[in-house]
Amino acid sequence: MSQQRLVLTLSCSDRPGIVADVTTFLAAQHYNVEEASQFEDRQEKRFFMRTELAPASDQATPLAALQQAFADLAEKDAMCWQLRDLADKPKVVIAVSRWGHCLNTLLHKWKEGTLPVEIVAVVSNHNDMRDLVEWYNLPYHYLPISKDTKPQQEAQILEVMEKAQADFLVLARYMQILSNELCEKLEGRAINIHHSFLPGFKGAKPYHQAYDRGVKLIGATAHFVTSDLDEGPIIEQEVERVSHANNPEELVEIGHDIESVVLYRAVRWHAEQRVLLNGSRTVVFRR
Repeated sequence: MSQQRLVLTLSCSDRPGIVADVTTFLAAQHYNVEEASQFEDRQEKRFFMRTELAPASDQATPLAALQQAFADLAEKDAMCWQLRDLADKPKVVIAVSRWGHCLNTLLHKWKEGTLPVEIVAVVSNHNDMRDLVEWYNLPYHYLPISKDTKPQQEAQILEVMEKAQADFLVLARYMQILSNELCEKLEGRAINIHHSFLPGFKGAKPYHQAYDRGVKLIGATAHFVTSDLDEGPIIEQEVERVSHANNPEELVEIGHDIESVVLYRAVRWHAEQRVLLNGSRTVVFRR
């Protein structure tokens, strides 16, 4: 019997019986539910579900036919849904500037097999990270940018993604603000790491802003990219305690570790279909 493992995610208007309908359907298709999570947003009256399933017998319906059959079930509730094989890892392009700590963590986790993605390319507006990326035998695209060449440079990023058939873009301390046009084209397909516990200290030099305010906690936030700077739906956050004795440079150094961990978690959960969009927020089914 196949060891295939599938993941089904869905969201729709809430009503009684959705779980029963889905599990009854899966049983009829000869699949076992091996992991299941549900969430009811009572304010918005929406229902969210993530289910991992595996064939229960050799009679299990093949994936393509299962997708077609589930589409009929999903239609009556106008579900937003995905059903895919967990072995099919999403393809990712990483964008970076001169800070390499987040990039290094993603590359290391990918190489050791704990980040379930296929990194297909790295793009950068600087050449600083070329040696690191090429050590991992990955293509490195140096795409310099200026105020006058921003549209052309962003078109090059999209070209890299399209040629590599990338599923999403990760901004691993890519210190450029994406245009509204690129944000719209990558809606729900671009993840950024911001070196602050949002919604506090948006924009440039958040650690210096934090120092000026004398904060006792600093943090990092991974979020989907939108045209509103640093205001996209939040996926993951973490904090670290600091004190009055830490200067801005020390806050930056402390923050590097937090940023790397937070971005890794966000990319991993997104790749595992654990992150579902809920308007300006997310539902994250953590393991």
